[in-house]
Amino acid sequence: MDVPAWVWLVTVGALGVLFALDLVIVDRKPHEVGMGEAARWVVFYLACAAAFGLGLWLFAGSTFAVEYFAGYLTEYSLSVDNLFIFVIIMSAFRVPAIQQHRVLLIGIVLALAMRGLFIAAGAAAISHFSWVFYLFAALLIYLGWHQIRHRKQEAEFGENIVLRALRKRIPVTDEYDGSRLTVKRDGKRWFTPMIVVMIAIGSVDLVFALDSIPAIFGLTQEAFLVFTANAFALMGLRQLYFLLGGLLTRLVYLPIGLGVILGFIGVKLVLDALHENSLPFVNDGQPLDSVPTAGIGLSLAVIVGVLLATTVASVYKTRGHRRGAQLACSEALKPQ
Repeated sequence: MDVPAWVWLVTVGALGVLFALDLVIVDRKPHEVGMGEAARWVVFYLACAAAFGLGLWLFAGSTFAVEYFAGYLTEYSLSVDNLFIFVIIMSAFRVPAIQQHRVLLIGIVLALAMRGLFIAAGAAAISHFSWVFYLFAALLIYLGWHQIRHRKQEAEFGENIVLRALRKRIPVTDEYDGSRLTVKRDGKRWFTPMIVVMIAIGSVDLVFALDSIPAIFGLTQEAFLVFTANAFALMGLRQLYFLLGGLLTRLVYLPIGLGVILGFIGVKLVLDALHENSLPFVNDGQPLDSVPTAGIGLSLAVIVGVLLATTVASVYKTRGHRRGAQLACSEALKPQ
């Protein structure tokens, strides 16, 4: 897929306009984002992502469009899992409800910029070193196993090295001052906790890229598709935060589903790498044409099927628990 420079510029510019539109409309007057408003924005960003995919189908062909949709669904589902940590960060830093949208917006813009560097580095490595596929595959299989094995552990947040270094080098106030990043006190410039939270969101999301970037490279090696799928997934992430809220705890089987998806993509990477092998110590450097591969159509079907199955199973499981709790509460309230 030969993407001209002007297409990159137009795409990045359009994404920038969407971010600016969100910033102007939602953050013009800071407020607590309600369910209805969040739902409308989620639908809007889903429509934008779908429209972009349809545009790819028309102008680049069905193969690239399916690769984009598979990558987008994978990134979006992994982002939902990341929302657990975002909820913990907001709680840990006691971010006022009316400021949470801006924190997420700026933090995710930072994350997207850093992910862009990761994507460029990953694309360059893949084009020059075939063994990178095996490295990505091993990482994805391990992370998938880790997701499933530790699915019942409570998510925790601890300040990483970036935040600890930041606190040591700059003065940070103890309280917020609206949405301001800095304040001046006694002739000295201080930073507010707002900037610390934004950097926390951005840096934590960068850590999450350790599974999402290799995962999408397992579905497509086109840097343009990898970047746009990540961008649209991240743009819709803020609205999901407000829409799902406490409902996140009901997705009890989501870690299992994500683990299966990561493991599947890892195996797919191994098969693809063997099918196009160039390593001298594997089959004397010759491709293994007899090795089966998983096409992008099958990959998309597996991703959609696993997400649907885990979501339905989660809703059924938690609904049963809620009914049991309601019955127990009713029995306890009955007069003896």
